[in-house]
Amino acid sequence: MSQKLKVYAPFDQTLIKEIPMVGNEEADKALQIAHDLFLSRDKWIPAYKRKTILEKVATLMQDRLKELTETAAQEGGKPYKDSKVEVLRAINGVKIASEEISQLKGEQVPMGLTEASVDRLAFTIREPIGVVLSISAFNHPLNLIVHQTITAFAAGCPVIIKPAGTTPLSCLAFMDILKEAGLPTGWVQSIICDNEVAEFMVKDKRVNYLSFIGSAKVGWYLKSKVAPGTRVALEHGGVAPVIVEKDADLDKALPLLAKGGFYHAGQVCVSVQRIFVHEEIADKVSNRLADLAAELVVGDPLDPDTEVGPLISTDEVDRVHEWVKDSEGKGGKILVGGQMISDTCYAPTVMFDPPQGAKLSQEEVFGPVVCIYPYTDLQEAIRLSNDMEYHFQAAVFTKDLDKALECVDKLNATAVMVNDHTAFRVDWMPFGGRDASGEGLGGIPYSMHEMTRIKMMVFKR
Repeated sequence: MSQKLKVYAPFDQTLIKEIPMVGNEEADKALQIAHDLFLSRDKWIPAYKRKTILEKVATLMQDRLKELTETAAQEGGKPYKDSKVEVLRAINGVKIASEEISQLKGEQVPMGLTEASVDRLAFTIREPIGVVLSISAFNHPLNLIVHQTITAFAAGCPVIIKPAGTTPLSCLAFMDILKEAGLPTGWVQSIICDNEVAEFMVKDKRVNYLSFIGSAKVGWYLKSKVAPGTRVALEHGGVAPVIVEKDADLDKALPLLAKGGFYHAGQVCVSVQRIFVHEEIADKVSNRLADLAAELVVGDPLDPDTEVGPLISTDEVDRVHEWVKDSEGKGGKILVGGQMISDTCYAPTVMFDPPQGAKLSQEEVFGPVVCIYPYTDLQEAIRLSNDMEYHFQAAVFTKDLDKALECVDKLNATAVMVNDHTAFRVDWMPFGGRDASGEGLGGIPYSMHEMTRIKMMVFKR
């Protein structure tokens, strides 16, 4: 009898569904199906057919907006209103991928620049890289699946997707939509399995590209296991720094900081976590942000009034509380929150000036906690922002163009938002961490290009 994966609602811990899990034998079959499709060029799907299928997928998703939203909210715990935004983003992501197919193109390479290269004409073309293995995370249970499957299919690659064990239902619903849209068998396969089976697939030499979204510890470990030649894209977390200068427009900045810090209970890889505020306005910012946090409605993600839902597991609630109490014990001041509302929900928390050595100052909390640190000198704020191994997205709030550009220049980040929170993202922009936060670029057009490789052809007259 096969092992069953039990999927629980993170808010009330009710059992939603049990799903059969597969072992190495089934995973091996999935890899062989994908590998055979890639090797059989006569089975490759022409670009115009891929576009037609994706257009149908987007239409079917739009028709099932409510159903997809409810599934994502129930299994992932993200409030209904935010889950609806996620589903709409996923639909738009499918459209972006369809449009980007036309941009998978090469270029002419100049010849005749040396005597040895005369009488030659050279061009590059882009080909699918091969079998893509995608391992996904729980926090965006539909949109991440789109980013890790539709990009591969649009680029012409067969793909195997392993959804997060806590949130597989959105993935399975999406697989049904792909089938209904006419996707040929084998081009997108889902695998419900444990971590050992996932590692079995990661090691396989038939995998040409590994896409992983999740913890740095797991991602870097898996990278060490891939076969020679496998291209790897890793998206890990960060400890997103924000700098607030004394000339910042606080009426605009504070709601953005609250949204960026407490959206999806802080379970976002670029959530606002560390806010460096000029000492002249540090108390004002702290108190006003605490007031905004106290007003947030925490509860059932399916309730339309809920603004902050549960954490993905009770263990995560315990861990976040432990980190908060540790920072308080070392000198940080809790301005609001700092307690468990239930076994599954944690109060939105604002902490003032925890020590730099505390976990809240150095590690990704992945919970509804933001920390405020007063500073006197902008250079010191930049230094503290950069003083860790994780570098993803950062932000600065100021009306001074020179200071804004200085922060853009000096902050170690893949993206710096000026007068916006660190969690801003649209799906056509490049997105990804650097250093310990990952490698490779997400964002649908960028992922599609990474999932191709260049071939050159040279004609001699």
